Amino acid sequence: MEHFNILIIGSGIAGLSLANRYGKDISVGIFTKKEEAESNTNYAQGGLAAVTNLTKDSYEKHVNDTLAAGDGLCDESVVRMVVEEGPSVVKDLMDWGVNFSKYSGNGEEFDLGREGGHSERRVLHAGDITGREIEKALADTSRKKQNIKIFENHIGVDLITAHKLKISRGKNDRILGAYFLNKKNDGVITVSADVVVLATGGAGKVFLYTSNPDISTGDGIAMAHRAGAKIANMEFYQFHPTILYHPDAKSFLISEALRGEGGILRLKDGTPFMDKIHPLKSLAPRDIVARTIDFEMKRTGDECVYLDMTHKSREFLEKRFPDIFKTTLGFGIDMSKRWIPVVPAAHYLCGGVLTDKNGLTSIDNLYAIGEVACTGLHGANRLASNSLLEGCVFAKKAYENTLHIFKKGDGFAGGNGAGGNNGQFCEYNEGPGGGQDFFSGKIAEKPAILPEWKDFGLEGGDELIVVTHNWDELRRTMWNYVGIVRSNKRLERAKRRIDNLLAEIKEYYWNFKITPDLIELRNIAEVAKLIITSAMLRKESRGTHYTIDYPYKDGHFKHPTVL
Repeated sequence: MEHFNILIIGSGIAGLSLANRYGKDISVGIFTKKEEAESNTNYAQGGLAAVTNLTKDSYEKHVNDTLAAGDGLCDESVVRMVVEEGPSVVKDLMDWGVNFSKYSGNGEEFDLGREGGHSERRVLHAGDITGREIEKALADTSRKKQNIKIFENHIGVDLITAHKLKISRGKNDRILGAYFLNKKNDGVITVSADVVVLATGGAGKVFLYTSNPDISTGDGIAMAHRAGAKIANMEFYQFHPTILYHPDAKSFLISEALRGEGGILRLKDGTPFMDKIHPLKSLAPRDIVARTIDFEMKRTGDECVYLDMTHKSREFLEKRFPDIFKTTLGFGIDMSKRWIPVVPAAHYLCGGVLTDKNGLTSIDNLYAIGEVACTGLHGANRLASNSLLEGCVFAKKAYENTLHIFKKGDGFAGGNGAGGNNGQFCEYNEGPGGGQDFFSGKIAEKPAILPEWKDFGLEGGDELIVVTHNWDELRRTMWNYVGIVRSNKRLERAKRRIDNLLAEIKEYYWNFKITPDLIELRNIAEVAKLIITSAMLRKESRGTHYTIDYPYKDGHFKHPTVL
């Protein structure tokens, strides 16, 4: 059995920036289900929103833009905290080796971009591969630290808690560790930890069309829900308005930063259809743009709409958007001469595991940071490029909140978290006869002895067929009935189908040996159920949740949906 002071599940910007903060005396284990650099962060094109030029911008403007995008559901205190921490975490990223683009004639001033919903230019970027550059710098730093051990190709199976082991006497449950499937040898390992941090990213693969990589199957949310953690705002899934529409392109994102440089959304006949919809026209918030595109495609019967960048020179586009220009050119589209065909796709989950301002969940010593978490920052709709900022800030807060756990004589961190218990924690140690026992609430001299995983299942001969069929049916159901525009009938239809799939998956899961595909299918099915349940509870339209049965906002629902 492995043991770490800090167990981090996921290796995006949130998980790696947290790991890199701990000193040599604190052991950190990073478990990631693919290679270390494979994450949503790696695919982020736009950048990181932060106020770095107080002569042209202000914290107040960034706060107001975030609140406006969140459509009444943001926690303003969280928004202010995150925005005001922006310059600090930008400095930390640069210290770790991230090179944000700067104006060629001035080595000090950032080349700031502007994206949808922003009133000023404040998006730091590294060309159009910002996420890739951040991921590389953070991964390089973590590999050099002796206290960090990285486990690639290990997928989380389930969290281990005191209640699951039936040894809790406190009001709140307490995290003890997790099980992981080693994808190389199909063995399940047990890992105990003083603190567990979910940094597993989003769940875009729950929908048929998504900008997310294949790993985005909502694993952290599903594991936390099975463990009993509170989940919030799952109805708010943001659809990115502009994904490249091409038969050979696999959900390639066309960054909102193009519209920040004056890109215009047009119908096939050239009509700039956003001009009459919103004062910001093509730079309107994502939920409004995605919904309008969906409406226009259904109205006209066209398979896509178009993004016009032909007002910019090839030289500018190649320099500012090198990856996008090269990729689209590879599909025969010179965007300095031709409009780019685009469609909406699932992009970002605004809800997730409910946390407090430190990233602490309703389970003691279990933290969630990044897209997996619902912190109160995004509300009903995320402001563009606030996600990388959120991941960095909450990694910093989680670090600060866990530090005193490891100081001799101190109790545990947290208390009063998302359902916390004022710091009244229990610890388990190996007692007489190899069992667990309680003591005063301080770090144990020995890690908790956790039971090994027992797999009684048989090899599933038709497992691949069953998983593939269920995977496809689930994602099509979610896209058709729980997508950009919803209704009571669509949600009820989706609920029936997902409930049937969950029953099939549950039966199959406990009767056959677990595999990575089966684990992911189980997780996206659970996330789908959470999204549908939350959407059915919100009888209004707000932010990214739009239903034709309740097309207007209702003040009675101006609060988070908590499951």
